[in-house]
Amino acid sequence: MQGIQLDLFKVETVPDLSSYDTFIVAFSGGKDSICCVLTLLDLGIQPTQIELHHHLVDGREGSTLFDWPVTEDYCRQFAQAFGLKIYYSWLEGGLEREMCRDNQPKAPTHFETPEGVQTIGGQGQLGTRRKFPAKTADLSRRWCSAYAKIDVLSAAIANQPRFNHSKTLVVTGERAEESAARAKYQRLEPHRSDRRNSPKLARQVDHWRPVHGLSEKQVWATIERWGIQVHPAYYLGWGRLSCQRCIFGSPNQWASNLAIAPTQTKRMQAYEVEFQHTLDNKRSISEMAAAGTVYEAIAQHPQMLEQALSRRYAAAIRVQAGEWRLPAGAFGEDGGPL
Repeated sequence: MQGIQLDLFKVETVPDLSSYDTFIVAFSGGKDSICCVLTLLDLGIQPTQIELHHHLVDGREGSTLFDWPVTEDYCRQFAQAFGLKIYYSWLEGGLEREMCRDNQPKAPTHFETPEGVQTIGGQGQLGTRRKFPAKTADLSRRWCSAYAKIDVLSAAIANQPRFNHSKTLVVTGERAEESAARAKYQRLEPHRSDRRNSPKLARQVDHWRPVHGLSEKQVWATIERWGIQVHPAYYLGWGRLSCQRCIFGSPNQWASNLAIAPTQTKRMQAYEVEFQHTLDNKRSISEMAAAGTVYEAIAQHPQMLEQALSRRYAAAIRVQAGEWRLPAGAFGEDGGPL
């Protein structure tokens, strides 16, 4: 155990961790979800009790429109470095299929379990989107987070009998410092998949946000203390790990995306024309990219750029204390959800 800075946590915000059987970390591979894992380990939770659940926003195969190519393998390598189980889940066809949905039902949801891949849904009501998710804190309109992440995890928990007759703690990495909306989140509450009121299932699922009260400085300090080499995107200048082409991307990020991934970026631009609906409320992707500046760190770190655009993460996850470097994207533009 690395020795946690207990003064970072208020006693009333830490649940009785000894009462839980399983700890599920919604793991994006970003700095805050990494800090959540390190916090559990700091607090003495055994690696055998921790599961990482990563949601593939582009689906398992086919689409390459939104996410960083390396993210799936970076998460896998991180789990392996700490001896943690990792399970992947995805909406079939990913965000691109849902965005293009035209008089079709929502696609099936797939999630990995210890016994293999399970599939649910795909037979619902017909619906049409034909537009980008809205840039708002309202998850019913910013449907990318709900459909590709939040709902998928809830379905994975609710549809696995192994969580019956036990207590499960879902851990996520939202921080109050990120936005006014996130500042209002509860640090500890029942999880949306919870069915504790069913005597037959005897399932209790709670939701804890252990880094909610931490500053970004404290998050990076924890990552440095453990010697974690974070996702390549941070070293290229991105301040937040979400989709590579996130709907909240800044002009600098769109300029950078156009430089390093022109095919996917131009396809996003083509969807704006097809939908007659811009991703941003006021400007097109082309206008945002023209107004931005390519991150200097991209030219400075060619090896990290190669890693970011690869399907395989080949660098180290943990480095010696003297080798750790704060990435260029730290304390920079978030370019993420409200």
